[in-house]
This record gives sequence, C-alpha cells and structure tokens, in this order.
Amino acid sequence: MDKIRNFCIIAHIDHGKSTLADRLLEATKTLEARDLQAQVLDDMDLERERGITIKSHAIQMQYNYNGTQYTLNLIDTPGHVDFSYEVSRSIAACEGALLIVDATQGIQAQTISNLYMALEHDLAIIPVMNKMDMDSAMPDEVEDQIVELLGCKREEIIRASGKTGLGVEEILQAIVERIPAPKGDPGAPLQCLIFDSVFNSFRGIIAYFKIVNGTIRPKDLVKFVATGKEYEADEIGILKLDMVPQKELSAGNVGYIISGIKTSKEVKVGDTITHVKRPCAEAIDGFEEVKPMVFAGVYPIETEDFEDLRSSIEKLQLNDASLTFEPESSAALGFGFRCGFLGMLHMEIIQERLDREFNMNVITTVPNVSYKVFTNKGACLEVHNPSGLPDMTEIDHIEEPYIRASVITKTDYIGQIMTLCLGKRGELVKQEYVSGNRVELIYDMPLGEIVFDFYDKLKSISKGYASFDYHMNGFRPSKLVKLDILLNGESVDALSSLIHFDNAYTLGRRMCEKLQELIPRQQFDIAIQAAIGSKIIARETVKAVRKDVTAKCYGGDISRKRKLLEKQKRGKKRMKQIGNVEVPQKAFLAVLKLD
Repeated sequence: MDKIRNFCIIAHIDHGKSTLADRLLEATKTLEARDLQAQVLDDMDLERERGITIKSHAIQMQYNYNGTQYTLNLIDTPGHVDFSYEVSRSIAACEGALLIVDATQGIQAQTISNLYMALEHDLAIIPVMNKMDMDSAMPDEVEDQIVELLGCKREEIIRASGKTGLGVEEILQAIVERIPAPKGDPGAPLQCLIFDSVFNSFRGIIAYFKIVNGTIRPKDLVKFVATGKEYEADEIGILKLDMVPQKELSAGNVGYIISGIKTSKEVKVGDTITHVKRPCAEAIDGFEEVKPMVFAGVYPIETEDFEDLRSSIEKLQLNDASLTFEPESSAALGFGFRCGFLGMLHMEIIQERLDREFNMNVITTVPNVSYKVFTNKGACLEVHNPSGLPDMTEIDHIEEPYIRASVITKTDYIGQIMTLCLGKRGELVKQEYVSGNRVELIYDMPLGEIVFDFYDKLKSISKGYASFDYHMNGFRPSKLVKLDILLNGESVDALSSLIHFDNAYTLGRRMCEKLQELIPRQQFDIAIQAAIGSKIIARETVKAVRKDVTAKCYGGDISRKRKLLEKQKRGKKRMKQIGNVEVPQKAFLAVLKLD
C-alpha cells in the first residue's frame, strides 16, 4: 500500500488541468505515442467541442522513482462551477490534490472554493503554476497570491507548462514525496466507496470505486449497503485508458466492478460495497446529497416517448449523480419530468447529451428555482413549478433562496460589475483586495436572478476576466408574483414563471413581443397577453391571414360588400372558437434567451 498514491487535479476553468494530465500520462508512458491526442481524458465529443471537462476521469499510471515502482491514480476534474459536485466526489476518493493556477490569470473564484473543499477533507496540496511558457505569464505576482492563499513556502510551488512539458518530472516526484499513501487494512472486512458509475449496453452498470479496507477478487459475493442488493463480482480491474481486468484489488486502490446490474436504481454514488460473508461494521460516509439550483420541465416532443425518456434520464443520472428528476404533467405539453440541475450550463449539457447519446428530442420549459410558500393557515409548501402555486388569496408570503456570491475581478471592471449585481437585486456584503489590482466582491443575491444570463453578462462585461462562485445562503421573504402568458385567453403553463414584482412588467412585455415574432399567423387573430392574476399587463396581436372576399365585387352597392364581409366575420369567429394555437419549440427556447 505504501507504493500507491491517489490524487486529483483541481483548478478554475481553463487553467490547463487536462493538458497537464496529458503530459503526466506521457511522462509515465501510460499511453503509446499513437494514442496521444490533446486532452486525452476528455472522451466525450461534447467536451472536445466546447473545450471543457464535464466528467471527472480516473486513470492509473506506473511511475519509477529511485528504483521503486509506484502506482499513481489520477482523477482529472471539471473546473466549471456547474460541475462542482464531480469535484467533491473526486476529492473524497483521494489523499492529495494538485492545485493548478494559471500563471497568466492568477487565482480565481473556483480555485479558492475547490481548495477549501480539498482542505476540509485534509488532502495534501501541491501548488503548481501552469502556462509558464506564455509571454503574458506573471510568475512572481501569482506566486505571491498562492503563498498568501496557502501559507506555503515559495520553493514548494512548482513552475510548469502543460504545453512544453516543463516541470512534469518535478510534479511526479512531488506526488510521491508529499502525498501520503492511503491508510487502510487489506486484511479487514471489505469497504469500498463508489464514486462514479456508467451504463454499458452490453455489460450492464459499471461502478467505479476506491477500496478503503479489505481485498476483493472476481467471483466474490458482494453487497451494496444502501440498497441491500447482493451480486457476484463478474470482473474487477483498474482503469487505464481502457478497463484492465485484475485477479485482486486491495485497500488503497481505485478500480471498477462489473456485476451484471441491469437497473440503474440499484447503484448509488456514495454507496459502500462489502462482502456478504464478512460485512463491514459500518458504511463509509458518502457525499453530501446534491442540492439542485435550477429546475426545469423536460418533455418529450412525441408523447409516446415518455417511457424512453424516463430510461434515458435514469441512465444519464448514473453517470451524472447531480441530476435529479421526478414525473410531472403539463396541460400544454403532456407528461414529462421536472428535473433539477446545478446551473444553466449543466441544463444545456444534459439536453445535448439526451439528444446525442440517447437520441431523445426534448422540450425544456422556462427554468426556475424552488420557493417556500407560506399559506394563511401556517403551512409551508416547497414550490418548484409556477403551476404548483396555490391561489394568491391563500398565500401569506413567499420566501426565495439567496446565495452568497463571490466575484474576483480586475479593478478596471468594478463599476460595471457592481451595476450588474445591483440590477439583479444584489446587496454588497464586502469588498477586499486580493492583490495589487485584483478585488473580491461578495454579494448576497436572489438565486432566481442569476439563473438566466448573469454568468454570460459577467464574462462579457469583464472581457472574460471576472470569475464567479457561489453557495446557498438561506431563504428570505420576497414580493413575488406569478406571470402568466395567455394565448387567446388560454394560459400556457409551460411559459408561466414566478418573478419579482419589480421585473414582472418588463419581462411580460418582452415575452409578448418575442412570441408575436415567432408564432406563425393563422386564419384568425391571436391575442398574446401577459397577466398577473386577472390583471393584463401587456398585449400583442398576431394578425390573421385573410382572403380578400370582396375582390369579385366591382362597382355596385356597398351592401353587397358588407354582406360578404359579415359572412367572413362569422366564419372567423367560429374558427377562433375551435382553432388552437401551436407554440413552436423555438419560441420556448427564445423566451429562455431573452436578454
């Protein structure tokens, strides 16, 4: 066991984690030259297209140090705030972490929050300054920031470059010297922590685990503690680029298990695996339950695809444990699911993955957050969906979730960022200088305000320099109203939203204008209205396409024309009663992207 090192790589988005991981794999000869490609651990097409890591990836390397062979288990993690749950799971399976800071940008918000997460789990931290080959690198300034943040010595910071391979050998030596070997007893009863799982259509569900105590061999009878189900371990092994079967794995190792599990409900991330004959006394503390931040309805375009959508979401949930879902129905869209996501990017990625991996075409409703509604009778309801809101006469008050947001930016952009945060009903808590020209602004803001476009606007105002991170900070009473969109007097529940009273008028107005552009013209007038309760606050009309019925009247008496127009008017009236208005999918999406 003293020859094993388990470590993860944590950093802010785009600080070069995956590129540095490539160099480590190259230096330890884990990859053949022909397998080499940039960001080799990002194996999803989606990750390559967007240049971001979505999933944490585990891989094992062998490293020879002073004549001794060491086994290094690396877990590369995402950097975006929406995938921080992946990072927390990786940290739970490691004893050490490489903290990577971009020498051209310095410490950013996600660096700090991931670092705190690692320190809570008592991981050994190895600070690495990446991108040292860049002309715009500021090694001395960034070194000062790291020393201030970590309280480490200057000589402990490794200068590296993922592009040129500078400092890779030093990093490998530091991993062996500074990261402690895993603690555990190979002879004790088996205890394994599941930190990830994937669905394979040929082999069933494959669970990735870290062994804390004990030893596991193929054909062992194992039990999953949370579900109480028992299986035979068909195959166990370690993770290289592909899965490599092994005869046995003992404490401290990271590996996978295939036991022919078919249904996704039987594997839970954070669960403990143990032997049936000699079970462990207690389960390992898993991870904290994930708290979704953004809720949206996901509906199949064809109603008969409902069951296929259910199984697709279940399989996706195996691979992404931060996704939560429950069935719901809507008058406009039929049956679907109310899904919980960690943020807007997460929601977009899930929608893309459903389309690519499972061929599911879905409609997503307007995203919102969960509110606490207190009724006159003193009851408290949690509402995720505007249609679940009780009648306004029964509501005493509504509380909405607040977050504590931390924005780190250059001093040049403070004014614009403050204007943006105040526009989103933010309250400045404090402002402190991290270093020379970098400042950290801490705001309390309603979560509902940052759900849509806050992150995009922040990036464009600060030319990509500002970094953003947040955590939940309780609920506060707020003046919220339900904004309904009516088409010909019929409410479209998929477009209704809960919104703060001050913003309701402008949003209602803009939604009506947008829908007027996108709803195709019919044979009758379509009234698009935004309403709060019974009060209409905005209206637009899609004009009817009409035939010129008076074209055949030339000359003659006006009463002939009047007769034809009256007849047309009666027909239009009847048509309006039986006609229905189709809202195209792009109208739903456009309403989400109102800026």
